[in-house]
Amino acid sequence: MASTSKEDRAATTEDAAVDAENWIDVEVRTALDAGELLGVLNDPHVTGAWQEEDRVHLYWPASRCGPDTWRALTWALTQLGHADGDRAMTINQLADQDWNAQWSRLVEPVRIGRVLIRPSWKQVLLNEGDIELIIDPKQAFGTGHHATTQLLIEWLQQVVRPGDRVLDVGTGSGVLAMVAVRLGATEAMGVDLDAVAVDCAREYAQVNGFDGRLTLAVGQAQGTEPRDTFQPNLVLANLDRQTLLACAENLCAYAVGGARLLLSGLLVEQRPEIEAAYASRGVYVKHVRERDGWLALEATGMETCDGDVCS
Repeated sequence: MASTSKEDRAATTEDAAVDAENWIDVEVRTALDAGELLGVLNDPHVTGAWQEEDRVHLYWPASRCGPDTWRALTWALTQLGHADGDRAMTINQLADQDWNAQWSRLVEPVRIGRVLIRPSWKQVLLNEGDIELIIDPKQAFGTGHHATTQLLIEWLQQVVRPGDRVLDVGTGSGVLAMVAVRLGATEAMGVDLDAVAVDCAREYAQVNGFDGRLTLAVGQAQGTEPRDTFQPNLVLANLDRQTLLACAENLCAYAVGGARLLLSGLLVEQRPEIEAAYASRGVYVKHVRERDGWLALEATGMETCDGDVCS
């Protein structure tokens, strides 16, 4: 998940052409944490967020927000105990170049274990064995700064083995799929509903010199598109509560077939609902990691006494 965006955003190619011209920047005067606000808002069309002192900025493509958006945001602020939520908001329109300039000045290199992610204009001294990825902020986020992305990158450094085939559902910038390949996976596929995100991810892959072991494609998280042709043994899904529920059947099919799931994009209080939905399909959470109120879960299909996954 990049910055605090949700990786499986609903956008069509036509919408993306409109969004390239106009963005909505909603400035909220609040001491609330941006991640907490996003979790309660649970709007898949929010494309990014950043926090600066007593301000939280939330970004929407202009074609994806309106009166319902403001009502939902006011409700979320009220749920978090913020009085007069509607009076705390200032709504601004940004041109595409201003949008990118906002992010460019904020993004700094980030280190997660051996993985160093940096924008192209920032140089960082590497240690032996480091994995470096150059990712400049664009309309599809995935710069490694959000807790959910960091949790999964940390986990990948412990679980990826040579020969692994990795599927990254809701790939966004493709950063998780790229890390998996750099860690030794034989092949990785990243899929995302957002065509703009996939185009950006392909640019990042080219800049970082990836070869045919990495495939990036437009596809729905809850669809069936990869399963007939790509058989992963590790599936990543850094999404949001709503999307993890919507694509539970498809993700669980991978797990029942023997793949390990690494799920993220969840707030702590959302865990019971996700666990119940996946358990009802024969998939159970084995390990949990937490950072800044966000969770990452490892889930697998039920094991028999022989240790084989049920099918």
